[in-house]
Amino acid sequence: MRRLLAAALCLAAGAALAQGYPSKPLRLIVSFPPGGSSDFVARAVAAKISDRLGQQVLVENRGGAGGNIGVDAVAKAAPDGYTLGVAAAGALSVNATLYPSMPFDADKDLAPVSLMAMIPFVLISGAQSPFMDLKDVIAAARAGNVAYAHGGNGSAMHLCGELLKMMAGIELQAVPYKGSGPVASDVLGGQVPLGIVDVPSALAQVKAGRLRALAVTTRRRIAAAPEVPTFDEAGVPGYEAIGWFGMIAPAGVPDAVLARINSEVRQALVAPDLRERALAAGAEPSPSTPGEFAAFIRSEREKWARVVRAAKVRID
Repeated sequence: MRRLLAAALCLAAGAALAQGYPSKPLRLIVSFPPGGSSDFVARAVAAKISDRLGQQVLVENRGGAGGNIGVDAVAKAAPDGYTLGVAAAGALSVNATLYPSMPFDADKDLAPVSLMAMIPFVLISGAQSPFMDLKDVIAAARAGNVAYAHGGNGSAMHLCGELLKMMAGIELQAVPYKGSGPVASDVLGGQVPLGIVDVPSALAQVKAGRLRALAVTTRRRIAAAPEVPTFDEAGVPGYEAIGWFGMIAPAGVPDAVLARINSEVRQALVAPDLRERALAAGAEPSPSTPGEFAAFIRSEREKWARVVRAAKVRID
């Protein structure tokens, strides 16, 4: 009886909160630094939902530790719907295997709100490189030592390369950099023959003919560069590796409030102006229900755990 009464009181409290929600500004913790397509989309969505909710949505960037710092702040916030977060694959799906310990449990401490966008990656070479396509890279790797640069140990770009090695049965020397920008610059300059970067970091140089885009990591070709084949088309059947990010809340936010936030985020992401600008920035809006996002997080965690363990990648 006491449990039933407690449950009824919680439901009543949640319903009352939802009726008056929101009555004050919201805080959106973005778990990566300012700049880049992820931050751009997060801020664009914040502006849209601020207009629709009639309350300010204050964006706060808290990068570091592969997204763990910002996501931990969300996990420890009051579950009242006034603190939300934007987190990427690292903190929600990869870091649990990559790091020896985590400050939060993504399943227990967080409530998925909606997937927001997918970010493709691209394998690049210099315009004067002998690598004309992915098959050239695979053949060279089987014949000798081939290096590729990526955005840092344990980064999504690094794991894309490790997945390529596993699926193609090749060896590649991984060279860590601090982000996609420096990788693209050094591939352009010939300091490293290949790189895996996010599409926005290389797109302008590819369009100008100074970099060569060999393949994109998504299952389908991307709108920003429809002429570039996928890894699947270019010689590695079944390959798919995508960057992504979505909105989260602390666990315990009332269902009615969660549903309201989800509805506003989804409507923001399908707005034609936001979608067009996001695609131009290399991000494909991909709204979902909370349940769909939760299932996606779990499937990505299982996939990348296998890659991390096989490659023996660790962040201490």
